[in-house]
Amino acid sequence: MLALGTPAAAQDIPASPRYGSANIAAELFAEGDLRAGETLWLALRFTPSSEEWHGYWSNPGDAGQGMQLVIPVPEGWTVGEPVYPVPERLLISGLMNHIYKGSYTVLVPVEVGASAGTFDMDALTVYAEYLACTDRICVPQDAILTAQPGGDFARWRAEIAPLIDARARFEIAGDTMRIAVPLPVSVVLPQPHVFVANPQLADYAVPQTFRRSGDLLIAEIPLDQYGTGQADALAGILAFGDGPGVRFVAGPGAVPAGGEIIAGPVGAVTPPLWTLILGALAGGLLLNIMPCVFPILSLKALSLARAGGSESQARSEGLAYTAGVVLACVALGAIMLALRAAGEQVGWAFQLQEPGVVVALLVLAVLITANFAGVFELPSFSVTSGGKPAGAFATGLLAAFVATPCTGPFMAAALGAALLLPVGQALLLFALLGLGLALPFLLLGFIPALRRMLPRPGAWMEKFRRIMAIPMGLTALALIWLTVQIGGRGFALFALVMVFGIVLALFVVGRLQRAGKLAWPAFGLIAAPFLIFGAFALPSSYSAGGDASPAQSLLAPQEFSRDALAAARASGKPVFVWFTADWCVTCKVNESVAIEREVTAQAFTDAGVIAMVADWTLRDEEITGFLTQQGVAGVPLYLWYEPGAEGEQLPQVLTADMLIERASAPR
Repeated sequence: MLALGTPAAAQDIPASPRYGSANIAAELFAEGDLRAGETLWLALRFTPSSEEWHGYWSNPGDAGQGMQLVIPVPEGWTVGEPVYPVPERLLISGLMNHIYKGSYTVLVPVEVGASAGTFDMDALTVYAEYLACTDRICVPQDAILTAQPGGDFARWRAEIAPLIDARARFEIAGDTMRIAVPLPVSVVLPQPHVFVANPQLADYAVPQTFRRSGDLLIAEIPLDQYGTGQADALAGILAFGDGPGVRFVAGPGAVPAGGEIIAGPVGAVTPPLWTLILGALAGGLLLNIMPCVFPILSLKALSLARAGGSESQARSEGLAYTAGVVLACVALGAIMLALRAAGEQVGWAFQLQEPGVVVALLVLAVLITANFAGVFELPSFSVTSGGKPAGAFATGLLAAFVATPCTGPFMAAALGAALLLPVGQALLLFALLGLGLALPFLLLGFIPALRRMLPRPGAWMEKFRRIMAIPMGLTALALIWLTVQIGGRGFALFALVMVFGIVLALFVVGRLQRAGKLAWPAFGLIAAPFLIFGAFALPSSYSAGGDASPAQSLLAPQEFSRDALAAARASGKPVFVWFTADWCVTCKVNESVAIEREVTAQAFTDAGVIAMVADWTLRDEEITGFLTQQGVAGVPLYLWYEPGAEGEQLPQVLTADMLIERASAPR
């Protein structure tokens, strides 16, 4: 957009301005000696006619227009790149503008050539075309300017963002650009922001995340999904947040991972580590009351009372169970972090987005249900037997794996921070999540007084065990429904055929066990054909996204996308976005008790609230990237946008009153 440094004959300055400069006046000043090899500085001073008008930076953002200059100079002279003060951000209807309010000055360096002695300074003329805008209208402006002496160059230079000496580095991975800017740790950054000079590269309106790694400031900036997505070099201005800033130039290179989060979107700034530790412990503890975990825990706890035994046996079972839970949580966390480091967009419970894992969970739920119902026994690894550390370890692995669809209110901050912290601290949080999940059984193993509070063993325990088969059976039914949602009815039907074969084999095993005969070879003979059938039939019948019709909602929500969200926010109406998944228990509970309610729908209709849903049942890189930018690792996530404001994260446990109150708030 700049016509600079070419011979005057190749550039034409109009005889008179086309638009004028009534809204933002422009003046041209010059400073420096006209000696060959020296730098002549030109200053374009812009002054709005009133406070409502503003001008634009070289990269205006989502709207507006950068300044165009024509500076005819003699052959052999060189016009440099204009340098600007630190701009401000102005968000209007979801569109980010990079602007200047009040008077501002742009400096242009000119390298004087050999013809300096014959050049008349009065002949130096500049044509500037620029845009003047208010919050409602934009008017093109232009001016033909003749250089004049004077001007406050010392102050104007001080207002320009200085160029840092060291070269920055940047890398692009997925839909995010990461920039490492050398900046001493002593520099205070109240509200940092990077203004990217490269056009059509960054998503200007999405909040940026900043981390400190020693004397490196690392900025994570979402890419424009309709932009180029690549750059050979990068330039921009790092604003500190209270006026000053620095210019930087960056080349491709490795950008360190980790570092302390110092700024970012709602939820992205990392809380103190001790609060994350407590959150992971409390979140894991709450998972014990989930319908797929509680039966396992309760029967395992009663098994201690049934087994009796010594203190050492109880402690060894408690430790073995804890080891299984912690190992499973750390393993799942490590796999998730490794996949993200490799560029994959995954989050917590990512495995439930894979059809094969859902089928495996379905088989597992049926196995547990059959075991609880007394169809068969697993003597060495039974959930309901006591005194066997190996069985307790296997039960711990099982409890952790079936708990992954659940995300509680205390887990959200911890798991979100785990995506941003160094690997060691992240794995610590996953381990503490497992410790919280295992804590009740661990305490039972180490505190005799708690074990004495358990009911005495008796025939009732067998009845209780069969009762606990009911919630596990309901879990299996929910997984059948999820299989339909993920892979289609044909996929679910073939999965049920395979499960039927396994249940038939287990039924035969149970009959042989009760007869005192060798049972498990029969299982292999009966189940093998069904398993082979499943191995071939399931992949061929899989239909990505399933073939079930979308669930009807009282709110008639739009389907989430960044564009749809930007358009909704630009409408001037409140916007409510909920991120959900069919396998997320907490999501479905919130939808039942708070979102899908007549009173909520009526309040939204009365207030003109735009509802939007993001379905994360299957892997979706756009949704995963958005979740990461919000500082969360999984669903549920609930965001409320008031007109012209940034999004507010609502609690992960919703009530209808909470939504009605926001919808009814005066505006």
